[in-house]
Amino acid sequence: MDGGRLLDEALAAWAYARAGVADEVENLPADRFGFRPAPESRSVAELVRHVVQSGMMMAGELSRPDGDFARRRFDEHVADYGAAAEGAASRDELLRLLRETHDEGAERIRAAGAEHMLRPIRQFDGSCASRLTWMHHGIGHEEYHRGQLALYARLQGLVPALTRRIRGG
Repeated sequence: MDGGRLLDEALAAWAYARAGVADEVENLPADRFGFRPAPESRSVAELVRHVVQSGMMMAGELSRPDGDFARRRFDEHVADYGAAAEGAASRDELLRLLRETHDEGAERIRAAGAEHMLRPIRQFDGSCASRLTWMHHGIGHEEYHRGQLALYARLQGLVPALTRRIRGG
């Protein structure tokens, strides 16, 4: 399989994961974005903002010629790449950011090209992996938080968006 096809498949997987996060966000009433299941947990708004900012960081660092996740701390990466999302709290604003930043990030990665995405990048733990492999880590990260949003819905007496879709409703 050629690198271009692998990149296309990874970008499709990211689009699917991000759309799933957006579905779960749309499923939650706008007046419940302050909900947090425990005091030390992120609120709905904080969790969605984290997904947005992490995705911006992923696309930015993976597309850089000198990308290196270990060159600074995670919070420093997020502060650099995710500043535009800082303070976003409303359902509509977060949904807009989920969609716009995904589109922008996917374009950055696509523009970097398949050959670039097959090159190594240093991960947060200092080990190296291909950029494409790291992208799959980012996709898994978004799916993890999608599951959290589904749990937040359940804890508030709602049926998660994916469950509703599977049931045909």
